[in-house]
Amino acid sequence: MNGSARRLPAYALFAALLAAAGLPIYIHAPKFYVDEYGVSLGALGSVLFGLRLLDVVQDPALGWLSHRLRAQRGAAVAGAAAVMALAMLGLFAVPAPMLPVLWFALMLTLVFSCFSFLTICFYAQGVAKADALPGAGHLMLARWRETGALLGVCAASVAPLLIGLVYARPFAGFAVSFALLALAAVLAMRREWESRGLPTAGGFGVVLRDAPARGLLLIALVNAAPVAVTSTLFLFYVELVLDAPGWEGPLLLLFFLSAAGAAPLWGMLAERHGPRQILLAAMTLGIVTFAGALLLGAGDVALFGLVCLASGAVLGADLTLLPAMFATRMAQIAPSAAEGFGLWSFVSKLTLAFAAIVLLPALESAGLHSAGGNSNPKAITLLIWFYAGVPCALKLLAIALLARAKHLERS
Repeated sequence: MNGSARRLPAYALFAALLAAAGLPIYIHAPKFYVDEYGVSLGALGSVLFGLRLLDVVQDPALGWLSHRLRAQRGAAVAGAAAVMALAMLGLFAVPAPMLPVLWFALMLTLVFSCFSFLTICFYAQGVAKADALPGAGHLMLARWRETGALLGVCAASVAPLLIGLVYARPFAGFAVSFALLALAAVLAMRREWESRGLPTAGGFGVVLRDAPARGLLLIALVNAAPVAVTSTLFLFYVELVLDAPGWEGPLLLLFFLSAAGAAPLWGMLAERHGPRQILLAAMTLGIVTFAGALLLGAGDVALFGLVCLASGAVLGADLTLLPAMFATRMAQIAPSAAEGFGLWSFVSKLTLAFAAIVLLPALESAGLHSAGGNSNPKAITLLIWFYAGVPCALKLLAIALLARAKHLERS
């Protein structure tokens, strides 16, 4: 293992930090504010949608800022990580000093703005890092990075539930743990933000004029939608469909551990057979495995565990291969990569906005109630179709787009 490869664990740790600030917050924060403050699902959905509208301007702008600050990227990353950690403490550990929905909006704005900036910096730096690695550098880096990310998702998804076994304020404990992780990740990566060798040329036009890059961005948009839907509705599905409160943590852990375990295997298969072919196979398998969630009901925890195990393994391919394909393309057409990953970050998160603004209010209008309320049976049926049926349909569309993109065969 050469010198560059020996520093790959630092990328895994930093990826874990970013992952802990991503999907787990969509999983935990809405339900926490429903149960703790009684905020309506419709209000939370509107806030999440508004934050994603902010990304319409913000993520591309943050990509531009990351490129401009490439010579001071280490200091910028440290500052953004500090703000994100403080905002996480405000979100979960500090009693809302104002109207809870406004506090929710303010803290999430800080968390997600810093998350976006750090993600763009991290993936842009990864393009230069991959070029210094032996062999298929982008796939090698992706295996470390996405495995670390999935382990971070695992830890963050179950942390409040595990902390709750020993501490009366589990989400406060989660926020403190997140701050400590941020400190460790920043220290581990402190020597990786060198600007030497980074190109000075950049710009969105280079990315948007390239047909393969546009195709990958469209595929990323559609392919992120199923994860957005399931992450938004997971806790409600377990509580209200499976009637299994308390099983959320073990099931999340099983799902993400399966993804983390499978991610390196997908990477090795992609190196041998090509990322596009392997990703198509994995996405098809994902529909077959996740469709089983349509047929489950109260008490089917063990069967849903099998669904989590299989669909989690497929998620490992999604999260490893598609970013590696995009990074490879960025290395070819826009080596500075920051603006490209600003666009990537935007399309990856836009789906979470529509999941929040469409699904949560629709379920509330249909009579869905959490935290011990009596839900309308029709609302439970709608929840099942939203949670399992909609993602399968979206995944079919993503498969169709990727199957047509034969120019990505060698990406």
